[in-house]
This record gives sequence, C-alpha cells and structure tokens, in this order.
Amino acid sequence: MDAIYQFDFKVPETAVDANRHVNNVAYVQWMQEAAMGHSEAAGCTRMTRAGGATWVVRTHRIEYLSPAFAGEMLRVQTWVAGLRKVRSLRRYKFIRVADGTVLAQGETDWVFVDAVTGRPRAIPAEIREAFQVAPDMK
Repeated sequence: MDAIYQFDFKVPETAVDANRHVNNVAYVQWMQEAAMGHSEAAGCTRMTRAGGATWVVRTHRIEYLSPAFAGEMLRVQTWVAGLRKVRSLRRYKFIRVADGTVLAQGETDWVFVDAVTGRPRAIPAEIREAFQVAPDMK
C-alpha cells in the first residue's frame, strides 16, 4: 500500500459556517474520516478489532492556511509519520483540487488501547507492518 492515502470530495453546504467558509470543526471530522479510510484500506481496522483493541485520539493540531468554500473539490491526504510503542502520529494535508493550494495541514496522535479496559496496549507487529511510515512528507 502507498504511504499516502488520499480521497477527493466536494465540500457540502452543511460544512459552511456563518463566515461563509468551511467551519474548522469540519476539518477535524475529515481528518477522522481520512484516518479511518486509510486504516480500512490497509487492513488495520480488521486486525485491530480481531485483537480486541481500538484507536483513540490523544491530541490533534490543525494549521489553517486558506479558506475553503461550498462546492469546491478538496483532496485530503494522510499518512503515518511515526509509530511508537502504543502511539501513532498521523499527518494530514487538505488541498484545493482546482489550483493545488494547501488549505490546511495537521496531525493527530493516536493511542492503541484495549477495547475492554481502555488502557494503552503495545501496537502488534502485524498492524505496524500494515503501514509505510513516511515522516518527511510534511
């Protein structure tokens, strides 16, 4: 699987706020959707569930660079930038398809946890191997 997972979508009217551009909360939702899509495509979701675990967000950070508007086509890119014992750092880039402008970029620190106890667990080797780590894609 490629290190970078991406998908394109049209910004819905429902993502626009009173300032007539995409609300910041929409980017957080799209980050989660991108991470989940990448996980599913890599087989990580199936392995995680089979192992009685789940992923939870520890922190996230977003830098907004330029606004997006309803009807625009956006491309979300995400990749795993680092893996530690129980954590995975994932980065994101939001690009306007029409002109290639980077609208926002960010990162999320995910923690691998036991689905029953909620306590952090070591990320199994098969899940680590499902992703290519690409730390310098920023």
